[in-house]
Amino acid sequence: MPLIRELLIGGKDVPAVSGRTAEDIDPFTGEVYATVAAAGPEDVTRAVDAADAAFAEWAALAPFARRAIFLKAADLVDAKREEVAELMAREVGGTRPWAYFNVGLAANFLREAAAAITAPRGEVLSAQQEGTLGLAVREPLGVVAAFAPWNAPLILGVRAVAAPLAAGNTVVVKASEDAPVACALFVADVLREAGLPDGVLNVITNAREDAAEIAEVLIADTRVRAVNFTGSTGVGRIIGTHAAAHLKPAVLELGGKNAVVVLDDADVDYAVEAVTFSVFLNSGQICMSGDRILVHESLAEEFTRKFTAKVASLHAGDPGHPHTVVGPLVSPSAARRVAALVKDAVAQGAEVLAGGGEPEGAVHPATVLTAVPKDADLYYAEAFGPVCVIETFADDDTAVAVANDTENGLTCGVITENATHGLAVARRIRTGIVHINDQSVADEPHAPFGGVKGSGYGRFGGRWGIESFSNTRWVTISTQHAHYPF
Repeated sequence: MPLIRELLIGGKDVPAVSGRTAEDIDPFTGEVYATVAAAGPEDVTRAVDAADAAFAEWAALAPFARRAIFLKAADLVDAKREEVAELMAREVGGTRPWAYFNVGLAANFLREAAAAITAPRGEVLSAQQEGTLGLAVREPLGVVAAFAPWNAPLILGVRAVAAPLAAGNTVVVKASEDAPVACALFVADVLREAGLPDGVLNVITNAREDAAEIAEVLIADTRVRAVNFTGSTGVGRIIGTHAAAHLKPAVLELGGKNAVVVLDDADVDYAVEAVTFSVFLNSGQICMSGDRILVHESLAEEFTRKFTAKVASLHAGDPGHPHTVVGPLVSPSAARRVAALVKDAVAQGAEVLAGGGEPEGAVHPATVLTAVPKDADLYYAEAFGPVCVIETFADDDTAVAVANDTENGLTCGVITENATHGLAVARRIRTGIVHINDQSVADEPHAPFGGVKGSGYGRFGGRWGIESFSNTRWVTISTQHAHYPF
């Protein structure tokens, strides 16, 4: 029997005004996992009504009272570990280790948000006017429109709302059509159970064909004061354009075409382990996944031999199997898209070193290619699947040039046993994040997370997340009467 979920508006579970619903499909079995309400524009307005009505009271709530809610929610997430594992397996084909990773990081996002609530914010300014005290204070914006993606549903669902709420805003979150429960409704359930007041967080679910209209109506509402979007670069451009048209700030965390650079002084066995994790964690469905593996020519033969052997050994298929590393993609159509990228690359002259072939339903085999030409779609397109391309380089200048040859700029890994060498290379690669002697996939709640170029703008994490969802206001206090010229 499929799970049935409604919209969350003003603290109540309510159907869409139209009565319409949408199906949430298990990608591995093809069965309907859940039926959710399919919101229309009128439901978006109801959700913003509720968020706007709740804003003043939430913003004025004592910081330690708000902090207690976040800390309780973090503990609840930890306690629901097995529930999350089942949910993610059914809704997005997530393996159990990936689900557990989501639980741990999401809980810590909530704890970091709790810490941010009571952390000092603002500055005391020197003033030109005698007897005047100047202050720069941080204040919440109002209602924030948040868009929660499906690929790391608990992590990114919590990240969509935690910093805006911690800064004193209220939120309307539009859930991904592929994971409406895990990325939004479950997160809201936890925060409600922790004591979040009614209307502070509202959840909109929708049918896929209505997504563009729902997003446009939400962003256009004059009471929405900021936009928080994580997703593809293509959709992010549209969201950013809507936000700019209404003069609203946006934080956009978009796609990546990330490189892991294996320098000539790297430990090859370590590099193989690191790259395998970077490429195939969550079947490559992470914005930070390593699409391009750049290996110094002196190590290329040994690295390629050991890496392809390891890739060939990875267990693929049922996300519930304890040894599965490469689970299903989010849908059969996603697997077919990845297969089409591989097929096109091979037709253009690329060589398959491991994997390849047709997917089975939503499961695409772990695949390694080499000699992919620039006119192949895969060369510049984000794979967002269990696929990578190996390229070799002769010197650091070439490695840097290839790593930068992309419209994206999210993250990068530089693997080396010489940190000075690694830092010199890393400083030249244009990304928002770089990891020296590590691979490309990492996230910590207190660190500034975000990209440059086509990977978006703005930062999540720590004080940077609070700054993204609050205004700096100049306040002065005069301790004596001023003198005026007329």
